Amino acid sequence: MAAVVRLGTCSWADEGLIAAWYPRGVNSAAARLRYYAERFDNVEVDSTYYTLPHPETAARWVERTPPAFTFNVKASGEMTGHRPGPGRETAFALFRSALEPLEVSGKWQGVLLQYPPWFTKTAEAKEELIAAGALVEPLVPFVEFRHRSWLEEHERADTFAFLERHGLSYVSVDAPRTTASNVVPPIAMATHRIAYVRFHGRNAKTWNIRGATSAARFDWDYTPEELAEWVEPLARLASSTDEVYGLFNNNNQDQAPRAAAILRRLLDEAGIPATGAVELEPDAPTLF
Repeated sequence: MAAVVRLGTCSWADEGLIAAWYPRGVNSAAARLRYYAERFDNVEVDSTYYTLPHPETAARWVERTPPAFTFNVKASGEMTGHRPGPGRETAFALFRSALEPLEVSGKWQGVLLQYPPWFTKTAEAKEELIAAGALVEPLVPFVEFRHRSWLEEHERADTFAFLERHGLSYVSVDAPRTTASNVVPPIAMATHRIAYVRFHGRNAKTWNIRGATSAARFDWDYTPEELAEWVEPLARLASSTDEVYGLFNNNNQDQAPRAAAILRRLLDEAGIPATGAVELEPDAPTLF
């Protein structure tokens, strides 16, 4: 049986979502997460890249979501070398401690390890990945590269075999169609029993603007034709894994949930099991 493709967004609390997606009256942190969890069964938490939450905050996330809801959480900048930190083991330990309520609840699936553009393919980088995977066990280490050296044609087979050998899940990406060194090609690949795809939009004009906000960098309205390109790759991933995540990171206004809704329709039409982007009837009872 094919795995289910679980659609979601890379945050439930972006300024754009608050301004354009949540209806009037849904204006508290609790109400927003509950509203989101009625329509999606998973979310990627990206705020942790910048600042770790207090454990009490993570506990509230658990309380405000249904039992089967899943969180995947982005590693802090200190964990992936974006910023100087207290050392690898300490950075990972602080991260796990801050989010302990998520892990205890069983709702925390994996850690998004998004590495910077200067994390090129070397023997030392491979050792760093092995160490990171060990430090997030038993959570799933989702590895996203931002340097093309890992996915050059003559390197791909080795990269994927290495990730699979060490229990690391490759993050497939949809990103601008450009030859910039910090953009990897859109290759759908599973190196773990759980596959992960992130949709960053295709805005080549803003991708490498220094100092651009994330809303500007990932400003992209996906068309049905663009997302249709992913129906067959997602079907292939679903046929060879236990679970597939499709997370939207295009985050200007309500672009992410709108794109998720388009992809959900396409998957439904193709007969591919999927969750997320549920539109409730106005008078339908909610989960809460």
